[in-house]
Amino acid sequence: MPLASGRICGACLDAPPQFERVEAALIYRFPVDALVRAFKYGGRLAMGRVLGELLASRVGGNVDAIVPMPLAATRLAERGYNQALEIARVVAALTGVPLLADACHKVADTPPQASLPWKERARNVRRAFVCDRELDGCRIAVVDDVLTTGATLNELARVLHKAGAAEVRGWIAARTLPR
Repeated sequence: MPLASGRICGACLDAPPQFERVEAALIYRFPVDALVRAFKYGGRLAMGRVLGELLASRVGGNVDAIVPMPLAATRLAERGYNQALEIARVVAALTGVPLLADACHKVADTPPQASLPWKERARNVRRAFVCDRELDGCRIAVVDDVLTTGATLNELARVLHKAGAAEVRGWIAARTLPR
């Protein structure tokens, strides 16, 4: 959970995730949720630039590369674009951090995380990703549009560490907070 001090939250101390930290530009609530839905499901690609600019203005450099959250091939075919990649392109251009657009792939066609109860999300993405690149010692920022439970980021971070990444951060456009 976000802390003003920037320290590690109690939940992460209790059950350490595979990623080292998360930096989010916005809180996922009105009107941000409407903007993200218009971008993600409504084909409003211009919103990707807005989200990317906001995210780029809030993240620290201090990483070696950006990896966008991969999208399953069927979902990519339905939507026509990967929303995380669209945001990542803007963040990479504005921060000067190299973009590794094809380093990772989603190999399992899983139900959308948003359609599942929170407790089922980690199981849904287990073994869903592969990384085709050696990342020995690299500090990686994973860019995504929304973080809710962190299950997807956690699974991709596990795969990135297995590929040699020394550190994995989440750079997220909008984050859901507990009520």
